Amino acid sequence: MPGSVAALDVAAVTVPHYFRCPISLELMRDPVTVCTGQTYDRPSIESWVATGNTTCPVTRVPLADFTLIPNHTLRRLIQEWCVAHRSLGVERIPTPKQPADPLLVRSLVASASAGSVTSRVAALCRLRALARELEKNRAVISTHETRSALVEIAFEGKEELADQPALEAMAVLSILPLSEAESTAVATRPERLRRLGEMVREHPSMEARINAAAVIEVVAAGARSAEIRTAVGETEGVMEGLVALVEQRGNPRAVRVGIRGLFALCLAKENRFRAVAAGAAAAVVGRVGELASSDAERALATVELLCRWEGGREAVVAGWGGGAAAVEALVRAMAGKASGRTAEHAAGALVAVLGNSEVLQWEAVAAGVVSHLLLLVQGGCSERAKRKAQLLLKLLRSALPFHDSVPNSDDYLQPF
Repeated sequence: MPGSVAALDVAAVTVPHYFRCPISLELMRDPVTVCTGQTYDRPSIESWVATGNTTCPVTRVPLADFTLIPNHTLRRLIQEWCVAHRSLGVERIPTPKQPADPLLVRSLVASASAGSVTSRVAALCRLRALARELEKNRAVISTHETRSALVEIAFEGKEELADQPALEAMAVLSILPLSEAESTAVATRPERLRRLGEMVREHPSMEARINAAAVIEVVAAGARSAEIRTAVGETEGVMEGLVALVEQRGNPRAVRVGIRGLFALCLAKENRFRAVAAGAAAAVVGRVGELASSDAERALATVELLCRWEGGREAVVAGWGGGAAAVEALVRAMAGKASGRTAEHAAGALVAVLGNSEVLQWEAVAAGVVSHLLLLVQGGCSERAKRKAQLLLKLLRSALPFHDSVPNSDDYLQPF
């Protein structure tokens, strides 16, 4: 980085000590002042506090509060110094975007909770824009008070209707995490679940359907209990709406949100047969080959979960057009630049797909699954992934051309 101490030292430029962060000793790019009056670079002091420190790094005085005040004067002086030394290879630091003011956020929430429809929608749109703009903004916005207010707005009014403020509040909620208590406050109210089910399945606006699906995923993820996830999954319209989003063409966000929602709900065993009945297996397997890495992980994790339910394996195999095609697709998912978790979930699904079929086991060996399994373990995979690899190798033992010379398939994993 051009503004780092190392780079500047090479260029024989002496950085004034008051331009250096006392923590990192590097040129400050976003100087902020804490309550003790000391100034630090924002990432450094945020990291200091995030690791559990409660004192000022320089003075060792306990921090009475953790408010970080931008030091605009010092930042402008650093920028001027950078410009003055441009000929020596020093680049001007950009003016950083500051996180939203908590007072502004509270004012917007108050405006969103009461007043005319126009003013409420304007406040909610502003909140959504702030949340999308910066991760730091989301941290400021995502307080219990704000999230609880947004939940109330999103589910206000008649249960079969969602007015404009409710739609905008749902859009903001789709970006934020919910606590267990907040998720429970949604999932234990049947009228709120009905609204989510109707919106994700029937709303004329695709954006509204996607936002409802994102809230379903957030609620299911935040709930942490199978009972809550089951209550969400059994709500009429929820599974069908999520599957319809996964089937959308030309809308990557719809596909991604739909898969995330299905995965979160299928963590509860009772939801898996509902997902299979709604057509989730065919919808998800049809997307596996076209997803980015993190999305492919969730898609294959969902496939693995569906395979664990009666009828799920058959639905997954049918979705890929037959056993041989399913084996080929899962082995391919383990290859190349696949992440360890992607390979793990593909291996888990493959165990179910292969079953006791010798023909499919031979297909998997011929497709090169053994080398992928060994690479998976070699790469320092988790214990869970290692167990899946061992189980799959045991299952494939009779199909290995050299199995008679190896008494136990666990031997393949011994060197690793």
